[in-house]
Amino acid sequence: MSKSSLQIAQFALLMSFLNFLFFHYPFFTFVFNHVDYKSFNGIIIIISLVIAMVVANFFAFYLFLFLSRYFGKFLLLLFFNINALAVYFINTYSVIIDESMVGNILNTNYDESSSFFSFKLIIYLLFLGILPSIYIIKTEIIKVSFKKFLTTFSVTLLFLLILVFVNAGNWLWIDKNSKTLGGLAMPWSYTVNTSLFYIHKHKKNEKEILLPNATIKDNKKSVVVLVIGESARRENFSLYGYKKNTNPYLSKTENLYHFNAVSSATYTTGGVKAILDFKKTDDLYEILPNYLYRNNVEVVWRTTNWGEPPVHIKNYQKRDFLMPDCKGEECNYDEVLLTGLKEQILSSTKNKILIILHTSTSHGPTYSKKYPPQFETFKPVCNSVELGNCSQTELINAYDNTIVYTDYILHNVIEDLKQLKDYNSTMIFVSDHGESLGEKNLYMHGLPLSIAPKEQYEIPFIVWMSDSAKQIKPNKELSQQYVFHSVLHFLNIQSPIYDEKLNIFK
Repeated sequence: MSKSSLQIAQFALLMSFLNFLFFHYPFFTFVFNHVDYKSFNGIIIIISLVIAMVVANFFAFYLFLFLSRYFGKFLLLLFFNINALAVYFINTYSVIIDESMVGNILNTNYDESSSFFSFKLIIYLLFLGILPSIYIIKTEIIKVSFKKFLTTFSVTLLFLLILVFVNAGNWLWIDKNSKTLGGLAMPWSYTVNTSLFYIHKHKKNEKEILLPNATIKDNKKSVVVLVIGESARRENFSLYGYKKNTNPYLSKTENLYHFNAVSSATYTTGGVKAILDFKKTDDLYEILPNYLYRNNVEVVWRTTNWGEPPVHIKNYQKRDFLMPDCKGEECNYDEVLLTGLKEQILSSTKNKILIILHTSTSHGPTYSKKYPPQFETFKPVCNSVELGNCSQTELINAYDNTIVYTDYILHNVIEDLKQLKDYNSTMIFVSDHGESLGEKNLYMHGLPLSIAPKEQYEIPFIVWMSDSAKQIKPNKELSQQYVFHSVLHFLNIQSPIYDEKLNIFK
């Protein structure tokens, strides 16, 4: 037998061992940090997980290769290269590849995904993906008889079952940490969670559940501008006591209120859906813009972002739609959303108007590219996509500049609304989720809400009103569902699903 020839079992075991060696440092770092590795039970858990990882992957690889050596090799090529990319992101940004993170990846557009490109990513892909792939392609696999396959397959399966029952006492610990363990186990983190994502997406793509009809109760001209922030965490707004002045405009604005709020998710699709839903739900109910549009309200959606539920309105406007009428460098940033905004409101033939601006200002990792140069208030800034290579000061400075720019955008929205003397107007700003900036060695967002740090779910909720006589309830902490009912109240729209408890206005 030549050196480049191996029997299926030998090849599958070698691939399983290399898969374990190359891609499971984050997995076992988590295990070591969450068990008492000096205790007998802790040692048993660690040893059992090592054996289970190698044997379970051998079991799967062996099966695939026996069914078809070509298909089995193709899967291994995919696994090693995707594993390399996955481990790069886990090591660089401390993410977990769970179902919500898979959704983030699959919904990411080209501009956003290209911002993660780095030399370090190429190194990961070359040494952990491409080089093993060359070996996989060149190695000749010697097939075995069905009887030998069945014997090996059965013994392996029996061994796995015995291992599971031997660890019956540790099931509780494994179950408690299953989401994190599953999100770090390669290649099953993304294969299983991608399947779950598409199963749940298919379920959600069923026809949306219509809400009961609503009634507009007066003819008073009213406009709500809902600004959906991206990755804006509360603690970096000086309105909330942050030591750096990141809100130079809003801090001087009259009739402005701010509330503590928490997001329903730590990722865009979940956070935006929660802002637009009338209650916290996984079901696909009719969202706010669709509901109001169907009930004769003028609705405009402007976006430089992505990830919202299906929007069924006439005026859905992306950056490409707005660019021809926008002049100046600011058109390359979120200011493009303000292009002709006041004019569009004035041109409406309806008395009730909802404008939604979905921004992308504070989305990482390229914070320093999310604002025009004149907004680089805090220096030095992080310019690397590998956030761990930047100092904490550089990273936070770059992020804080995105908040300064957000402050300016919100100020301009308010100034536009102030000029609409015939309208009763309000601006509501709420973020989809927060952001980690190196605290506990975590970056960006997307951790499961159950284990996410507060930086990823504590968000700002800021409200401005044109009518100084109108008052706000003294709420201590809001959820994202307050948006739906507050908008209905402000536009004086009566609906059977309206909940006064979730309305911020008196």
